[in-house]
Amino acid sequence: MASPSTIEQLLAIMARLRDPERGCPWDIEQDFASIAPYTIEEAYEVADAIQRGALDDLRDELGDLLLQVVFHAQMASEQQAFDFSDVVASICDKMVRRHPHVFGDAVVKDAAAQTVAWEALKRAERDHTDPSVLADIPGGLPEWIRARKLQKRAASVGFDWPDAEQVLAKLDEELGELRHEIATEAPRERLQDEFGDVLFVMCNLARKLDIDPGSALRGANAKFERRFRHMESLVASKGESLQALSLEQQDLLWSAARQADHQGEL
Repeated sequence: MASPSTIEQLLAIMARLRDPERGCPWDIEQDFASIAPYTIEEAYEVADAIQRGALDDLRDELGDLLLQVVFHAQMASEQQAFDFSDVVASICDKMVRRHPHVFGDAVVKDAAAQTVAWEALKRAERDHTDPSVLADIPGGLPEWIRARKLQKRAASVGFDWPDAEQVLAKLDEELGELRHEIATEAPRERLQDEFGDVLFVMCNLARKLDIDPGSALRGANAKFERRFRHMESLVASKGESLQALSLEQQDLLWSAARQADHQGEL
């Protein structure tokens, strides 16, 4: 029986893949920038496995994500910047430092109080050469995540809508401005600007409702795909194609797919 795999084995595999003489040509030519998109992709695949409740897939996707961490650490080690043990030490130190109620004498009464304390600790750790409350929010984040962080930081100093209803009112206002730009055939730059405002307010609304925009959109994508595929099946069963149908006929099929979906038949 083979011995259990260890992190040391994974580190050795990665080092061999990057070996200039005996390694893999593809792995050898990569750098931080070229690997970054794969790191993001693997994180999304982890989220997808969680969304589907597929624990076997989650195990595999977490392994793929761990490989990304090891890959970056190996490249940093080659530059004598840091290695995997430094990465582990850094996160261990951070977790202990940010949980004084667990590893020290601090007391928090509930999860909400802990969230406040966590943000206070993060603020204390920031680079104080930039005095803005928005300092240190990474620019490379997916924009909906960055929007949420910007809004959350602004809210920490009281710059926030008091409730979701007022955010909805702001959304109506922004949609009106977008409609105006469309009606007046504004240039693309103006349309993009107003469309961005709508998305920014939508992110704010999601924050107020404690909804993750990415998860919500994944659900909407899955629902659309499920219903659209059902439409295709209905048409194919009659020997027809969607392209041959009018929009009105397609709308009737969509309504049938929605009803089937609501009834749990898809």
